[in-house]
Amino acid sequence: MSIFLEPADVAELTGRRLKSAQVKQLRTMGILFYLNASGRPIVPKSAVEGRKEDAFVRQKWQPNGI
Repeated sequence: MSIFLEPADVAELTGRRLKSAQVKQLRTMGILFYLNASGRPIVPKSAVEGRKEDAFVRQKWQPNGI
């Protein structure tokens, strides 16, 4: 059992078949995802099931010492 949605589920969720279009739609929808080495969006199931224990908060990068 995977903790990530299957590629077909991501396509159904976004309504898009192309990886780049899926990424754009996921960003528009505000759904957490990661990009794998081939550029495919990987969506944790917890991001769409509403569980908060696996939520990851992205922080804005700031350089050290400034």
